[in-house]
Amino acid sequence: MKVILLAGGFGTRLSEYTDVVPKPMVPVGGKPILWHIMQTYAHFGHKDFYVALGYKAEVIKEYFLNYRALNSDFTVDLESGKVSPHQVDSVDWNVTLVNTGDKSMTGGRVKRMQPFIGSETCMLTYGDGVANIDLDALLAFHRSHGKMVTVSAVRPAARFGELEMDGERVVSFQEKPQLHEGWINGGYFVIEPEFFDFIAGDSTLLEREPLEQVTKAGELMAYSHDGFWHCMDTKRDHELLESLWEKGAPWRP
Repeated sequence: MKVILLAGGFGTRLSEYTDVVPKPMVPVGGKPILWHIMQTYAHFGHKDFYVALGYKAEVIKEYFLNYRALNSDFTVDLESGKVSPHQVDSVDWNVTLVNTGDKSMTGGRVKRMQPFIGSETCMLTYGDGVANIDLDALLAFHRSHGKMVTVSAVRPAARFGELEMDGERVVSFQEKPQLHEGWINGGYFVIEPEFFDFIAGDSTLLEREPLEQVTKAGELMAYSHDGFWHCMDTKRDHELLESLWEKGAPWRP
């Protein structure tokens, strides 16, 4: 199934890195976070990617144009220019890179992908959030209810420790537990082609009019993901993901 990846935002809250590279290219464990997301989809057999580019699009283009060289050992004969690869980290992905405008909003970027998706059901997610989501179960859920859009609902870990109090006495202490309430939009959508008609143009924010309208129409369903999910919004998030990578990466397929 085709997969749209939103990779065009400015990432202003991660400016320590995004002054140089777009947020989806910020490395975790030596690989761009975008690569980790693609690995998750590829693990479930979804290897046809459509990347919506914007800010610093050239960085992402150069990465995929030079993917084999960047991910393999090789010898260069400087006299002839011949390159002899050795150990090659090859993947069987098909990656389509599409400029969707520097200033387009998330909905506008999705709309610009319509000619590439056509009349097919497709998957869609943001280029900055990793999860150990079961995409087979997500897709089965989407097909079971027959609605236009499925969003993955997640409950992220709290930023601070949680205290349960009885008067002034602490009866329970949990260091940064997963939230018990308040499901949020975790990305990892499945959408039917009719959804493109709900997006007006470049200035449309995906999370406002389009999703609000399909909700009112009763066409938005939520797949509840209780497992690991984390979005890289800040330097603190990046440092956390790096530390988790060193411990085994809970999002790794």
